[in-house]
Amino acid sequence: MSIVQRQILWGMSLAFLLFLFLTSSYFWVHPLDHWSELWERELMDIPFIVFTASVSLGLGLVFGIFTGIYWRRQLQHVEGWLYQLQEGRYSEPPQADMLPETGLISERIQKVQKQMSEKTMLSQRLANEKAEEQETRIQEIISQERNRLARELHDSVSQQLFAASMMMSAINETKDLAAVPDPVEAREAKQLKMVEEMIHKSQLEMRALLLHLRPAALKGKTLQEGAKELLIELSQKVTMNIHWKLEDFPLDKGVEDHLFRILQESVSNTLRHSQAAKLDVLLIRRDDMVILRVSDDGIGFDVEESKAGSYGLQNMHERAGEIGGILKIVSVKNKGTKLEAKIPILKTAGEEDD
Repeated sequence: MSIVQRQILWGMSLAFLLFLFLTSSYFWVHPLDHWSELWERELMDIPFIVFTASVSLGLGLVFGIFTGIYWRRQLQHVEGWLYQLQEGRYSEPPQADMLPETGLISERIQKVQKQMSEKTMLSQRLANEKAEEQETRIQEIISQERNRLARELHDSVSQQLFAASMMMSAINETKDLAAVPDPVEAREAKQLKMVEEMIHKSQLEMRALLLHLRPAALKGKTLQEGAKELLIELSQKVTMNIHWKLEDFPLDKGVEDHLFRILQESVSNTLRHSQAAKLDVLLIRRDDMVILRVSDDGIGFDVEESKAGSYGLQNMHERAGEIGGILKIVSVKNKGTKLEAKIPILKTAGEEDD
């Protein structure tokens, strides 16, 4: 039952009690000689008992409707503010027509919002310090090891897979499946085609692995520069149709590092699992919110089923949470997957004064 319905019910109940009290008081002062007088005594050519009942219940109905709508608006103000808080948007509390009771609730929510804002700023500051410390202490060693492994894989396994792919393509071109009358040869041609597809999938797996072995840090580049370089290099190595829109705006080092790693992980998952033909990457800033969106037109997957067993998905959620943001993944089977990370950008006191 909605609040409007409850208020109408209360208003009608009070009106009925008021009707009983007033009519009882009237007939106590002016007693009836017979019950038929209930219909004989009239007011404005309407039986007195009908007139008073109609007026009382009508007033109760109007009172219930207006009070129900008023309380619903009060609660909608609070609910809307809570929704903004849930989405990571820190806004001022609604002040229009606030009752003292709902005003107290708003003050409590404002205190919770302030605490969340302070914790987000602390998380981002810790992420900045952590990123800088890791970059100065171990980034050089990690980068060298990653580059060595990536170089060896590229020079050996990746080249061999490419050569095998070229050889299988040449063999399959010489074996026209439609022109092979012998069923044995036709079966061999099908098997060779399957081997070629397996080599192609192995190449995608290798490229995704090489993408994982990239250095975690941006090495002096901005997030936009690193993301553009990554996507350009990827578009040159895979047949996937890749589009991107990267708006230029400054970010803290820790936020950039975490968003870049989320982008790497999501692109790697697309290469390995999605079987997509198209990849779109969007990086924009709207008000005080940074939005990173990665979408493809692949086979999709069950998000709830994959959360428990996928280290990559957990890692991306944790990285978004470490900088005070949220990460949502929407996937529909055979229609594609969309990943969206929203990170609030909080201004310090000095920036607000400026």
